[in-house]
Amino acid sequence: MTLIITPAARDALETWLEQARALKGTSENTITAYRADVVEFIAFLTAHHAEPQGLSPLAKVTTPDMRAFMAHLRGTGIGPRSAARKLSAVKTFYRWLAEREGFEPTAVLLARAPKFQKKLPRPLEIKDARAMIDTVSLQSQKAWVGARDAAVVTLLYGCGLRISEALGLTGRDWPMGDSLRIVGKGNKERIVPVLPVARRAVAAYLEIAPWAVEPDKPLFRGVKGGALNPRIVQKATERTRMQLGLPASATPHAMRHSFATHLLSAGGDLREIQELLGHASLSTTQAYTAVDQVHLMKVYEATHPKAG
Repeated sequence: MTLIITPAARDALETWLEQARALKGTSENTITAYRADVVEFIAFLTAHHAEPQGLSPLAKVTTPDMRAFMAHLRGTGIGPRSAARKLSAVKTFYRWLAEREGFEPTAVLLARAPKFQKKLPRPLEIKDARAMIDTVSLQSQKAWVGARDAAVVTLLYGCGLRISEALGLTGRDWPMGDSLRIVGKGNKERIVPVLPVARRAVAAYLEIAPWAVEPDKPLFRGVKGGALNPRIVQKATERTRMQLGLPASATPHAMRHSFATHLLSAGGDLREIQELLGHASLSTTQAYTAVDQVHLMKVYEATHPKAG
């Protein structure tokens, strides 16, 4: 196997990833993506310069090197969004590496990411969100599994949780009161209200689940008693959307989008919705204002006598 990175550079990469994991609470999926993106960059430099890349060569990356790398990404056929994500990972690594090693990372940090149009969240209509919750429980022959999946999806829609946050709940979170303390991305804590319908859904699941509630065990269990894999919930919602004739965008995460969009449509304050969602930046939450405007335009075009 051709050496593309020296041991010292690899140690630096793993140290950066470990710090991102420990200090910033970066998820394992993001860690995996970061590693793959930076290794791809280093592999490109290895081929570009015909030598393995150590700390010294990495500190000497030039603007032409970065232009060549971006051209390489375009040549692989990936979209501008994916290319921008890869470049962002490289820049994040270089900020850290430059501070540790004491070099100037300007050539890397000034590399321009390709432009792309950000995708708007794709929420469900209110009636479809309700149908999703009502129907997902019918996707399993085991009553407790159906009740479990319905409880998870209800929390996603009723509390605006990420699926990882819902599945991260433990026996210590039960019984639920009027609110839940959630630790989200970057170990950011927030308090979210819990609607009575969500508490009832979780109670209905726990009442017939074959596993006792234990403080240090997951609240939502798989059929063998271990932590529930998010892919199981995704598959249940896939079957549900097909049964209901909903689009492919009707995923577990779409329930969180729906939570935010429906709150905004009902007059919710944008900053309060930001807090409920756990967004670090208001600009992330502002995407929902565009969604709401799109919805309003559709209603206008469909109902106004002078539209069209």
